[in-house]
Amino acid sequence: MNERAVRASAGILFIGGFAAWLWGVITGDLQPMRLFGIVFAVEMMLRMYVGTALTPTLVIGTLITRPQRPEWVEARSKHLAWQLGLVMALAGCFSLGWLGLPAIIAQVICGVCLLLLYVETAFGICVGCLLAQRFARQKPQLCAGDTCTYTPPPRGAQHSVLSERRTGDSQTS
Repeated sequence: MNERAVRASAGILFIGGFAAWLWGVITGDLQPMRLFGIVFAVEMMLRMYVGTALTPTLVIGTLITRPQRPEWVEARSKHLAWQLGLVMALAGCFSLGWLGLPAIIAQVICGVCLLLLYVETAFGICVGCLLAQRFARQKPQLCAGDTCTYTPPPRGAQHSVLSERRTGDSQTS
């Protein structure tokens, strides 16, 4: 998977979801949240069961990030993240619809999902990927930002991106 396209897709979903969530919080009208929950659940199901080539926001994210060098990551950890998203979308939809729970429950579920989308798009931190790194039987080998193999320096140690870049440049020369 191209991590850059996935992050762009998360940003697109975040914008739509945040608008629907905010509308529901301000006006009390939960129809936009219901609609977004259905769209989000269908998006996650398409990614998991049909393939990423037919996923609307991922196609748009790929087009947006086309001029950038792809950052390839394993799809298995992304698959876990999408499963988490699907579960949250279904929980939100069921709480708004068939279960008839108070709106605040669906708004909290949607808010947590939006927080995860924001963390993915803004900081590149995929919570599903972190869970896969931590609990999967077969640990991922190719993670976003090289988090699978990178070991940060100990606390208090001097750390500079510039010195690493110079060292890396001199090794490749």
